[in-house]
Amino acid sequence: SFILSAMAYDRYIAICKPLLYMVTMSPQMCLLLLLGVYGMGVLGAVAHTGNIVFLTFCADNLVNHYMCDILPLLELSCNSSYINLLVVFIVVTIGIGVPIVTIFISYGFILSSILHISSSEGRSKAFSTCSSHIIVVSLFFGSGAFMYLKPPSILPLDQGKVSSLFYTIVVPMFNPLIYSLRNKDVKVSLKKTLSRITFS
Repeated sequence: SFILSAMAYDRYIAICKPLLYMVTMSPQMCLLLLLGVYGMGVLGAVAHTGNIVFLTFCADNLVNHYMCDILPLLELSCNSSYINLLVVFIVVTIGIGVPIVTIFISYGFILSSILHISSSEGRSKAFSTCSSHIIVVSLFFGSGAFMYLKPPSILPLDQGKVSSLFYTIVVPMFNPLIYSLRNKDVKVSLKKTLSRITFS
């Protein structure tokens, strides 16, 4: 999520301040963005680990999930409490909320800049620059929010498994396809393949 927000900032600089792009997105700035992304990831991991380290697990040791996720672990604990669920909710809200706010602010400025472009070709090019990122953001945040931002009573764990499978496997699997569709050669090849499939 923080990588996607860093990418939104990159798109904002590329579209709203194109003449300053090389100066603003210098190697030092890219390193700071990278360190910020990893730092937020480490903080989230430490918060989740601290949240479960003092729990006692007295139930079955079979995790009802395809990966060792925080909510199925809390379900196995015999002393899990409202506070543990609240910590998960807060950490996930920050992990989703901060990037979403960053992305919305970036795209607000981008949309404002695009609307001030006089030529339709220029607007189209600017929109196509952002379209792949918007698709990935929608898929990732939509499935992630569906998984983590609902109380367990509303979202059964089996539905949560499908949702987490979607945002951990399906979305990253689609990323190369989504981002490569901006390439004209890939678009032409895809159209040829689809026309062969439909006519055969």
